[in-house]
Amino acid sequence: MDLTVIILNWNTCDLLRASLRSLTSEPHSADGHTIAVQIIVVDNASQDKSREMVRNEFPDVELVCLPANTGFGAGNNSALSGAHGRYVLFLNSDTVVIQGALARLVGYADSAPDIGIVGPKLLNEDGSLQYSCRSYPNLGTGFFRNTPLGRLFPKNHFTSDYLLTDYDHASPRDVDWVSGAALMMRRSLIDKIGAFDEEYFMFCEDVDLCWRVNHAAFKPAGDGDQAVRSAPTWRVSYFPEAVIYHLIGKSTDLAPTRMTYEFHRSQYLFYRKHYAAETPLLIRPIIPVGIAMRAVGKMARYRLRRLQRILNGQDRRKRSGRGDGK
Repeated sequence: MDLTVIILNWNTCDLLRASLRSLTSEPHSADGHTIAVQIIVVDNASQDKSREMVRNEFPDVELVCLPANTGFGAGNNSALSGAHGRYVLFLNSDTVVIQGALARLVGYADSAPDIGIVGPKLLNEDGSLQYSCRSYPNLGTGFFRNTPLGRLFPKNHFTSDYLLTDYDHASPRDVDWVSGAALMMRRSLIDKIGAFDEEYFMFCEDVDLCWRVNHAAFKPAGDGDQAVRSAPTWRVSYFPEAVIYHLIGKSTDLAPTRMTYEFHRSQYLFYRKHYAAETPLLIRPIIPVGIAMRAVGKMARYRLRRLQRILNGQDRRKRSGRGDGK
């Protein structure tokens, strides 16, 4: 088996159907190369008939039903024991895979045995580019990315360096990390360093995994050889010749307040795990306070926008009522 695709689903039945159709409608081939693909759907305790849809409409797709929502990392990891591919593609349920994308990803990884993770080009629904390969976040990213300061200085280099906006995204290149919405990892490497860290419920587990791959002290093994500890030699790469559409946020939008909390909690976990030891002592107390302030501010903005929508709806109904003579 060349590739196992693991799709984690939570209450996105219609989007999942479209994703599975894109995966099962045609053979997985490109450039004269055909691959064998295993598809596993992990359902994170959905309540929208997703499980019934998979059973009835895609009988060849393997279905793992979890009794509770265990989060992104734990949900994906739960399918690894049944994954038989040389590579594992973790794929969001709100994606549509373009014909040939999977075969191209596998072919690219096969051409370079030191690639540990590879990500495709992700496009928005309108065909515009998603910045799905990025540099590692730093303190400047925290100050300028999606903050009032960043809106005041939209062309700041902290954001552009983080998003790699100066890169044309047209040719393959090694990057710090790629989005977990479509992340393919070599199975032999998963067996050595593990997959997602389940301490992250949602968000940043993809950054963490790529960090661990970039710092993995294992030398790739040749045929019949065993991997040996050495200086880090694994690469994380972006391959734009494989294209996948990603309808970003369709699942997380179902619980925006909880997801805002989880996003900022994961940011702190990543900082604590990888950056805290090297952060100057005087700055360390500022980091969690800043992350908490960002979370509170974003939650407040969400609640204000929600209240505004409610008030606008009530106002429209009142005006409509007056127009009817009520």
